[in-house]
Amino acid sequence: MFNLVRALRVSGEGALTPKGLLEREWLVTNGLGGYASGTISGIPTRRYHGLLIAALEAPLGRSLMLAQVSERLCLANGSYVSLGFNELTGDDLIARTGTGHLVEFQLEAGLPVWRYEADGVTLEKRLWMPHLQNTAILTFRLLAGAEPIRLYLRPLIHMRSHDGSVSEPHPLPYRVSASDEHYEVAAAQTYPPLRMLLHGPGRSFVLGAETTQQVRYALEAARGYDSVGDLWSPGYFRVDLKLDDPVALVVSTEPWEIIEAMTPDEALRAERTRRGRLILGAQSRNADGVAGELVLAADQFLITPSGRVQDTARAYAAGEEIRTVIAGYHWFTDWGRDTMISLEGLTLATGRRAEAGFILRTFAYYIRDGLIPNFFPDGRTKGLYHTADATLWFFHAIDRYVATTGDVETLNLLLPKLVDIVEHHLVGTRFGIGVDPHDGLLKQGQEGYQLTWMDAKVGEWVVTPRRGKAVEINALWYNALRLLEGWLRDFRGEESAAPLAKHAERAYRAFNERFWYAAGGYLYDVVDGEHGDDSACRPNQIFAISLEHPVLDRLRWGAVLEMVREELLTPVGLRSLSPRHPDYKARYFGDLRARDAAYHQGTVWAWLIGPFIDAWLKIHPDDCEGARRLLEGFIPHLNEGCIGSISEIFDAEMPYTDRGCIAQAWSVAEVLRSWVKTMPMSE
Repeated sequence: MFNLVRALRVSGEGALTPKGLLEREWLVTNGLGGYASGTISGIPTRRYHGLLIAALEAPLGRSLMLAQVSERLCLANGSYVSLGFNELTGDDLIARTGTGHLVEFQLEAGLPVWRYEADGVTLEKRLWMPHLQNTAILTFRLLAGAEPIRLYLRPLIHMRSHDGSVSEPHPLPYRVSASDEHYEVAAAQTYPPLRMLLHGPGRSFVLGAETTQQVRYALEAARGYDSVGDLWSPGYFRVDLKLDDPVALVVSTEPWEIIEAMTPDEALRAERTRRGRLILGAQSRNADGVAGELVLAADQFLITPSGRVQDTARAYAAGEEIRTVIAGYHWFTDWGRDTMISLEGLTLATGRRAEAGFILRTFAYYIRDGLIPNFFPDGRTKGLYHTADATLWFFHAIDRYVATTGDVETLNLLLPKLVDIVEHHLVGTRFGIGVDPHDGLLKQGQEGYQLTWMDAKVGEWVVTPRRGKAVEINALWYNALRLLEGWLRDFRGEESAAPLAKHAERAYRAFNERFWYAAGGYLYDVVDGEHGDDSACRPNQIFAISLEHPVLDRLRWGAVLEMVREELLTPVGLRSLSPRHPDYKARYFGDLRARDAAYHQGTVWAWLIGPFIDAWLKIHPDDCEGARRLLEGFIPHLNEGCIGSISEIFDAEMPYTDRGCIAQAWSVAEVLRSWVKTMPMSE
C-alpha cells in the first residue's frame, strides 16, 4: 500500500563502514513503553540494547528480558556460519571480521529487515512487536541456498531493569521449564517468566546452560558507566530452513493464550495493517516519503502506560482511555513538558485526535497545586512536579487541540482546572513559582532544582539554574493568560475575562520594558536572576514571537529572529547558547558530568526548529519554501543515529554528530509538524 522502504547497503558502492554498522541503531516499540533495539551489526553497545525490553507493572517498570540471540547456520556442506552476535562479542568483532555476512539493512514501514549472504545462501531476518503486547517476534526466511540448512538460535538473557548496569548480578538461579514445546525461563526474583516458542519444521530445544562472559558495551564505556557484563543462556533452539518457508522465534512475558492467539504470519499482517491505517489517518500528501516515515516514527512515542494499573482502571471506569508520551528512547519516561510540546506533532499532525484528547485529560487528572507533573519515574505511579513551564505548555497544547478538533466539550471540562492553575501562579505555588506583584512577571526558582527545560543536573550541581524571570517562562505565561482570557470570554462572558486581560496587559508592558537587551539587539535570557540580568544569547527568546499570542512588541521581531538565525541556527536545530559566550561547548561527549555541562551550553536541540519556523513564518508569511529549506538537514539524518527517527541533540558544530537519545518525541513531533506546515500543495 505504501512504499516506505529505507535501505542501507552494507556491501558495494555507498556501503556503510564497519564503524557505521555500530553507530547506526534500530528501534521497534510496542505501544506500552516496551521496545526492542540494537545496532545494525547486532552487536550491543548500550545497556538498553535488547530484543525484548518489556513494560512491566510497577515497581518493575521497563525490564530487559531477552538481551540477544546468537544465530548460526549449518550449511549443506557441513560448515557453520555465524550471522551476528556470537562468542566474539564487543566492538572488536567487526574490526576482526569486517561487515561479516550482512549485505543490507532496511526499514520496511518502519520495521527492521536484515539480509545475509554466505556460501551461496541468502537469508532474511525480520523483527517486530505485536501492538500492546510485551512480545517480540524474530523470523528467518531462506531466500536462496542448497538444502538442508539448519538454524541454531541461542537466547542470551540478563533479567534486569533496562536502566540497570550491564555488570549487575543476574537474579539467579534461573529456572527452565518446558511443556509441549512451550519453554519458560524464570528468575529467582519478581520478574515474570520469559516464555519462548519456536515455529518451524524439525524444531527442537537442546538444554545446555552457558554463560557468555565479558560482553563489552562500547557506548557505556564512552559514557563513563560500567561496560562489561555476562549473558546467560539456558540452551539453544534448532530448526530446519526451507526455501520461502519462514521460521519464527516468539519471546514474550504475556500469558500463553495471548502468545498463541495469532500465528507469527498473522501477527505481521496485523502490524502492517495497523501501520497502513496510521498513514491513511494522517492524510499526508506525501505518504511515501519523509512525512510518512515521520508518522510511523511518531507512533513509537504514543503509549498506553501499562505500569499504572490504578490510573488505567480509573480511566476505564469513566469511559476514557489513558494515554501518554514517552519523551525519548531509551531512557526517558513520560514527561509533562515534552508531552505538551510534542502533542501537536505526534497526534494532531498525524490525525490521532482522539488520543490527543486522552492525553490532555490524563494529565489534567494529575494537576496538583496548579502544576502538572514534570515526569513519572520508571516503575513508579506518582509524578514529580518540579517544573515551571510544563503547566504553561499545557495551555498551548489545549489551544492547538481545540483549534484542530473543535472539541469545546473537553475545553469546558478543563476550564475550572485552567482557572485554578492561573490562580495558583498569581499567589505563588511550589518551587518559588509565582507572579511578582511588583511587575506582573512570572518568577521561578528554588535552590537545588532545575525548573525550566534547560534542566541538566549532576549530583547537587544545577548546570543552568536560570532562577529569576526566564524569557520563555514569561512568554508562555503571557500566552496562557491570553488564551484563558479568550476561553473565559467565550464560556462565561466579559466579566470573567476582564481580570485576565489586566494581568496579561501588565505582563506585556513589563516584558517589553525589562527583557529588551538594547546593547545586543535581542532579549535577556533571565531578568532579576541570582546575578542580575543574564544577557546570554539563547534560543529561549524565540518563544516571545512563535507562540499564538506573542509577548514581544512586533517592532522587535525582526531583530530577535535575525540574531537567533545568525548565532544559533544549524541544519539540525538551534544551538542552546551562542558560540560567542565564554561557557559555550562545541561538543557533547564524555562522562555524565562532562555531557551535562554541555547539554544546554551550545548543544543543538532538534525540537527548537519548530518554534523558529513558526517565528519565521510570522515575519515572512509567504515564504513556506524558505521555511521548508530549514528542514532539509534532517533528511540525511534519517539514515543516521536511529534509522528512520530523529535524535534528541547534536554537537554544536560540523559535522553536527547526533547525541543523546537516539529517538526523541519532540524532535520527531516538531520536524513532522513543520514539514506538514511547509508542505507545498502539489506534494
